[in-house]
Amino acid sequence: MKTSILFYTLICFAFINQNSMLAQKAEQPDFRYDTGAKINEMSLTQGGTMVVATNDGLVGIKPGSNQLLFNFTEYGRVKPEELTFIPNAPYVIVAQGGFANLTAKKSVIDYISGQVLFNTESNGWKIAYSCDVKMPQNKLVVTGQRRSEEKFATAVAVYDLNTGKEDYRFNLGDPGKVTMGAGMQPSGSVLLLKDYLIVPTTKGLLAKKAQTGETLWENDMKNISWMVADASEKEIYAFESVNQGKNTRIHKVGVNGAELWKDDHKVKGQVVNFQILPNGIAVVSNQSDGGSDSVFAAKNESNIAFLSASNGEDLWEKAPKTKGYVQHFYVMEDGILFGIYQGGINKISFDGQTLFKKPLKTGENILTMAETPQGLIYITSEDANIVNLKTGDQVWDKPLKYKRAGAVSSTLDSKNNRYLISADENLFAVDATSGDVTTLAESKFDGKEAPSHVEIRDGGILLTSDQNMLLMDWNGGKQWQEYYRAPGKSAMGAILAGVSAVASAAAATAAANSSMQNKLAGYNSQSERDADLAGGMAAATGASISEMLKRFKATAATKDDQFILTKLEDGVGLVKLSKDTGEKGKEIVLKDKQPEYIVDEIGGILYYKADNNSIFAYDLKK
Repeated sequence: MKTSILFYTLICFAFINQNSMLAQKAEQPDFRYDTGAKINEMSLTQGGTMVVATNDGLVGIKPGSNQLLFNFTEYGRVKPEELTFIPNAPYVIVAQGGFANLTAKKSVIDYISGQVLFNTESNGWKIAYSCDVKMPQNKLVVTGQRRSEEKFATAVAVYDLNTGKEDYRFNLGDPGKVTMGAGMQPSGSVLLLKDYLIVPTTKGLLAKKAQTGETLWENDMKNISWMVADASEKEIYAFESVNQGKNTRIHKVGVNGAELWKDDHKVKGQVVNFQILPNGIAVVSNQSDGGSDSVFAAKNESNIAFLSASNGEDLWEKAPKTKGYVQHFYVMEDGILFGIYQGGINKISFDGQTLFKKPLKTGENILTMAETPQGLIYITSEDANIVNLKTGDQVWDKPLKYKRAGAVSSTLDSKNNRYLISADENLFAVDATSGDVTTLAESKFDGKEAPSHVEIRDGGILLTSDQNMLLMDWNGGKQWQEYYRAPGKSAMGAILAGVSAVASAAAATAAANSSMQNKLAGYNSQSERDADLAGGMAAATGASISEMLKRFKATAATKDDQFILTKLEDGVGLVKLSKDTGEKGKEIVLKDKQPEYIVDEIGGILYYKADNNSIFAYDLKK
């Protein structure tokens, strides 16, 4: 398994000189786009469309022509915080003023087709409280207040995201009761089921039949934030945020609306992970005081509980001590395996018994936990080992330890039956059978860089960083090494922090729509992880969904090349280098000392912000 920060893009960002006239200087692109207004932010989506926020609105770009895919200007300037990209679905939600602002206007754009599928104004909404995409149903559920011609009724509507057309709509309470304190108001995310939906409100849960809006049942379970059902739709759990979000109450609801547990179950903190199992529900919640050092504060930690399906009581007499935040959480056949960010791995049976002889001590920041034929491999920022998944015993005589490394990467060398781990300017080889560790080679890079990626090529072992490439033979001998000096201190910007936002959004979407599948993957099984990622989409239909699934399954167009920003003969630009030979394939001269660009590795396209209003696209496959 190759560790990388982002699976579909390599993104390098830096600030651009606002006054430079770069459009005339850059190499002629394959495609050029005039956004019509000042560019504020570029975002490469999972579906491959480049979405650009400008002073006038939102622009979509898909190379193939010089025309914009869409130019959404209805709301004027769109700020980054007003955009929500739906994970594993081809949609972006634009909320003018942000979701917390009840005067906000909301629109849903299919960024693959370029269609605006929904907006509050044309669909008769005065206020949209919520606007939730439901996958794999491929539906949009909107709650809010209708316009004056409908007496400002509080309503719920479901829209088909293949067409943008309304499936059905119904009122929650009596029209005319418009204030938040009067009547029935939505309190959280609607649960969309096969034949009906459940709306959480300030007065209780309300179940309505699809299409007709007929009330099937209601109860007095007030202020529920979100709900989840298992695949059979018979196990329904409701989550209520209490104490200003510091804690969570969990309820179980019957298909007839009855509360199935005599008492709800309170957990400390906010629920961040859970899974419905035949005999109960596994829950992880995080408690925090909200301070800047909250990750490391003693009072701030994750809590793990396993609640009985029949009565909600905690089946574990004594919950395991985490002493930190749960970074990895996997449901196994015999229990729950978890890893802590601050260090440590443990495994608990479903009846609360510790399955490991003792908690396993590890280094901080567990980058990898995966299954191998020898056991569980873990790799942290400080050490690595394989342990027996039944007992927690070490398989390697002693863990591989290294100085706390800023960059750690690993891969499986199947040809030689060994794991390769790059850390602390060394390439370690670990025999997959015996666990014997050897230092295969030192890997000192120029420019004060450390290797950040290791991969197996047909001809040997490749180590790379932003400015360096090194190919070794199978014994660690250098075959070739290339270094291209960075054009300036600030020219190579930091990798976008968007990946963490995407991950958080993905978790939130999964939590709102279905029970998470916390499955321990096999080491080096990228295809298995990709299949899980696309699993929620595969049940959906539609042209945009199909196009996005193809991209998920595609091999990166640039898999055999690396692109490095450096100073070329004619100015600053990108050089394309073969990963197998180190030979230069092409140069793209940007003549911009501090370029802002994004490389789409899957599509093989370079997007470059040529000036305030223009984006150039270069085909990297040539």
